[in-house]
Amino acid sequence: MAEPVAEKAEQITLGMGCFWGAEKRMSELPGVIDVVSGFAGGERSNPSYRQILADERRGRQKNHAEVVRVTFDTGQTSLERVLAGFWEHHDPTQGNRQGNDIGSNYRSAIYFVTPAQEAVAQRTKARYQLALSAAGYGAITTEIRPLATFYPAEEEHQDYLRKNPDGYCGLGGTGIRYPMETGAAAEATVEPKQGEPPLSGGDLEAERQLIVFEAEGCGYCALFQTEVLAHWESPVPVRSTRSARPPTGWKLAEPLWATPTMVLFENGHERARYTGYSGDAAGFWRWLAQLTLSPETFDIAYAQATEAPYTGALLDNRRPGTYVDPVTGVALFRSDAKYKSGTGWPSFFQPIDGAVTMHQDSSHGMRRVEVRSASSGIHLGHVFDDGPPPTGKRYCINSGVLRFVPDQEL
Repeated sequence: MAEPVAEKAEQITLGMGCFWGAEKRMSELPGVIDVVSGFAGGERSNPSYRQILADERRGRQKNHAEVVRVTFDTGQTSLERVLAGFWEHHDPTQGNRQGNDIGSNYRSAIYFVTPAQEAVAQRTKARYQLALSAAGYGAITTEIRPLATFYPAEEEHQDYLRKNPDGYCGLGGTGIRYPMETGAAAEATVEPKQGEPPLSGGDLEAERQLIVFEAEGCGYCALFQTEVLAHWESPVPVRSTRSARPPTGWKLAEPLWATPTMVLFENGHERARYTGYSGDAAGFWRWLAQLTLSPETFDIAYAQATEAPYTGALLDNRRPGTYVDPVTGVALFRSDAKYKSGTGWPSFFQPIDGAVTMHQDSSHGMRRVEVRSASSGIHLGHVFDDGPPPTGKRYCINSGVLRFVPDQEL
């Protein structure tokens, strides 16, 4: 049963998917006094986090949902305003899931303790359904039932994102605002979440554009900014936004559910997305490479294939300029370090400082030194000790994994 609370305080128990993000989002609402992560709505007595996961796999009984018990001061806020935050901070139309978290333990739910709370829950559901329908979303699947028992989760799950600031970070739901207007005839409104309008599609590159969807207070968003966006030189144009909605006139394949999410748009439609970031820059670049490189180039870059000698488009290129990584756009070699080696592949006697890394390669029964791009990790070729002065090195590089930028374009 719900625990007794102060005279002006009220409690409601809510399921919004993973309770780590739900606890953080609900605790930030004005008037909220306390938020506790736990379990409710299932059959098992005194469940643990591991038991919930095991019960979901077995499917032998109705499982608990991951929930948060929200205590709020009725002198500062109302149940309607608390539930407005609930509706806005997750996607209540997804059934037994939230984003990539799939299972009945992640279902959307409101567990009430009084008939008055049930009435507010049903009324706000109906009003929010109008807003979602106007934006093209389906029916709300939120379970609305009386609370039987609330079981607090283990201590390690309480204030999880405060203890682990770079942990899972929810985006805040569909981006559709709950219409707070009073009166039975209040109209539903469709507005971007977090006070920021969507990007204008007309200001972006229609043919191909990468959009990074972020959220305030998201540690992994900041990490992605530091490790990837701060050094962006890729030929793919990129923009960041804190709106949960696509650029105006453009379309997402499905709602966003976490941040950061990187979405590649082509001709105004989502082609692919990369959700989440925890420091694996090479993994992100591989994802982008697979979408933007030809199959032949991708095979060289990530399967260490070798183009046939004397076939590369840049073999005999003599123009002054810079040879760059085709994925990241980072400079690798200068034209004044290129020479004709007679081997059939573009050859250089030195790379730009810090642009490449060396790795022992014993494939094909040979002992060689592989050359990779430091920025993306892609395979470029090999280095040998038969080059000209001043280095005596021959960096034998596949033409397919080089993009040439003439000096006049720099």
